[in-house]
Amino acid sequence: MSQASTPTETAQGYAPPTVTQFSVFLDNRVGKLHDLLRTFEHSAVRLVAMCVHDASDHAVVRLLCTNAHEARLVLARHHIPYSEMNLLVVELNRSHTLERLCLYLLGAELNIRFAYPLLDCPGHAPTVAIAVDDATLAGQILRRKEFRLLGEEDLCHPQ
Repeated sequence: MSQASTPTETAQGYAPPTVTQFSVFLDNRVGKLHDLLRTFEHSAVRLVAMCVHDASDHAVVRLLCTNAHEARLVLARHHIPYSEMNLLVVELNRSHTLERLCLYLLGAELNIRFAYPLLDCPGHAPTVAIAVDDATLAGQILRRKEFRLLGEEDLCHPQ
């Protein structure tokens, strides 16, 4: 198992490792999600998490993958509009639970805007991606509480 990403120092102090999330906007029609997933089929990109939010006429598909640079190229090559943002990816275990994660962030009055689990990844404990109001502060808090934060290089890569 790889080590968690090495934190970097910034002018403000600790900068936690983050993972790029791609938000893709699709027409809410049969087969559109399948078409999106097929665009990554023969690329160096492996999807490790997905979350779909639908409305009557459109859906927003949030994706985390093992290679953000390549994902950008794939999406551009297929003329798929997207936006991106950085998320914290946190491993959970018996002593570092989702409930404790929420409690520690609540204590700092940090809002979790959304969260979703990563797909099964051999060698990793259950893992959750979270979007928070202040990723640097959240990362500092979770690191102090000895949660393991992952960066893109820590995500499972194809064999």
